Amino acid sequence: MEGTQDASPSGQNAQNVSIKLTYLNFLSWLPGIEKPVQRLNFKKRVMWTIAMLVAFFLMSEITVWGTADAARGRFAFLETVLGSTIGSLMTLGIGPIVTASIILQLLNGSGLIKMDTSTAQGRAIYQGTQKLLAVAFAFFEAFAFVVFGAIPPASASTFVMGAVVLQLAMGGVITILMDEVVSKWGIGSGISLFIAAGVSRQIFINAFNFVGTHGSIQALGIIPTAITQFIAGSPKDAMLALIPILFTVVVFFFVVYAQAMKVEIPLSLGTMRGFGHRYPLKLLYTSNIPVILTSALLANVQLWANLLQSRGTPILGTIDAQGVATSGLISWISPPHQVPFSTILIAALDPGISVSPQAWHWLSYSVFLIVSSIVFALFWVNTSNLDAGAVAKRLHNIGLGVPGFRSDVRIIERVLERYIPALTVLSGALIGLLAAFADFTGALGTGTGILLTVMIIYSLYEQIAQQYMEDMHPMLRKFMGGS
Repeated sequence: MEGTQDASPSGQNAQNVSIKLTYLNFLSWLPGIEKPVQRLNFKKRVMWTIAMLVAFFLMSEITVWGTADAARGRFAFLETVLGSTIGSLMTLGIGPIVTASIILQLLNGSGLIKMDTSTAQGRAIYQGTQKLLAVAFAFFEAFAFVVFGAIPPASASTFVMGAVVLQLAMGGVITILMDEVVSKWGIGSGISLFIAAGVSRQIFINAFNFVGTHGSIQALGIIPTAITQFIAGSPKDAMLALIPILFTVVVFFFVVYAQAMKVEIPLSLGTMRGFGHRYPLKLLYTSNIPVILTSALLANVQLWANLLQSRGTPILGTIDAQGVATSGLISWISPPHQVPFSTILIAALDPGISVSPQAWHWLSYSVFLIVSSIVFALFWVNTSNLDAGAVAKRLHNIGLGVPGFRSDVRIIERVLERYIPALTVLSGALIGLLAAFADFTGALGTGTGILLTVMIIYSLYEQIAQQYMEDMHPMLRKFMGGS
């Protein structure tokens, strides 16, 4: 009996290992991009990154065959935070990838499923499962877009509807692979790159756009409009028109300042007495990940509110043709774009302009951003090996320890526990507050969009400066701050 009881746990463990190996073999059948065998230099990584960026813009310009006119105005927020272009092959954008990440983090963080991301096998299972979910969401979201009328087919025939769904889904799958190419062969991540590219394009269009009609040019962008008003003898109107650009610059410098703030923990190298090292912990410890996931969550809620509204069942609320939430739950967690701070300032300078009473909805929107960002920050730290225990193991493995104490991973973890949990919560709250403030100012490309773009570009600069400085041309190295 004792032998049987002792053998039972080992038999169960063997069965679990067999199930994991079978699941890993199944995940290996998913389309994927292999890592480079040899180290890629900076020039090659830049070339791959630019290639994926060009592919992103090309897919954004290719209209899906068999579709009628899509209601793009109602999905403007999706285009900003998901790097999508409604009606094109890039309609889904990074939506399936981020949605899969949100679902998996919630399931793993709540304990409904358990994946040990501290081991190589556990990370492979986690990443493979995330890719499997992303592919599944690509087909599911494509089907939902067509069935609920967001991307109406030109014909009601089954063939045309199926062709539209397949094109949208394949666009999503290609985006998943492009994200892998950037992560493994390029610089940074495809998710961040596509968000920054989409927002930058939107900022450029909003600032400089003009349209030619019947041989004449009509100013639509902020700068052409301001120039036109100044030439027409209305300098006051010209200055007021430039307010969104002013706030865009203010948000830019404010985010860069917050990004540079950090706490430095003194450490020592055990094998070299007297050698010290300071380990930096940024104030924005979780970077822009919480606000990306929060924005993706809000974009998904807005998407389903639009889809349900198009079916005559506005359970989540209603959204007008310009993409502004007007009632229901969605109106309380969406930014009231019709009353940004620039509008309030203009109203203060010009008594003839009134401000919508919905301005106080900023409070509920800010609370939603802050709370959601804190929750996602906690989940992200625990699933990406950024918690105190995982960081302590990495520091201990390279021989670093706490000055004045013997080399012990538990001591390092105890010191990090004083900072990392607090920084995680503070980082999530601050990034949510920054996003709300940036939206409140009415900055170009939406406040959340420019916040994400600035943080992405700053993180990309830091990564390049740390990892690829020696591969650069001397002039570029000097420009990046190297010697």
